[in-house]
Amino acid sequence: MNSVDYIIRPEEMHDIHGIRVLNQVAFEKGENEARLVDLIRDSEHFIPDLSLVAVDENGKIIGHILFSIISLVTNQGMIPTIGLAPMAVNPEYQNSGIGSALVTEGLKKCKSLGYQHVFVLGHKNFYPKFGFQPSKNFGIQAPFPVPDEVFMAIELEQGSLNGLEGKIEYPPAFSAVS
Repeated sequence: MNSVDYIIRPEEMHDIHGIRVLNQVAFEKGENEARLVDLIRDSEHFIPDLSLVAVDENGKIIGHILFSIISLVTNQGMIPTIGLAPMAVNPEYQNSGIGSALVTEGLKKCKSLGYQHVFVLGHKNFYPKFGFQPSKNFGIQAPFPVPDEVFMAIELEQGSLNGLEGKIEYPPAFSAVS
């Protein structure tokens, strides 16, 4: 794998088509992922600063990650939190560190914007290296039946999930593309 020069920055209007194409090529059912990004972008759950692209020296989008608002439903009520989904890297550039750089940068950005926790449905061998652990360790259930080790959470602020037992709820955009 050749190393590639790239920068990570928030998406801009002219990136939207490139992000759509990237999701289509990066996933087996890429049209679903592409539609998910579009639906979230058009919803009140979208945070422009948390849609990040990795762009090569020619301006081509080779990676994208989206963090958006989801809900943690607890006995104390509904608490807004952040969901990481989806993350895509162009297949030609996978396993070159771009996905890791996107996750790292995105988590830093979430924390700088004051968000305290992030949830992800993802690969059990990838996300723990950033500090994610099964959400059940915090007493928080996935919104649908999945193996415990693939639905994970990270506290961006230590102890921020203490006493918040409950269940994650995704906004309508997620069920529109299942």
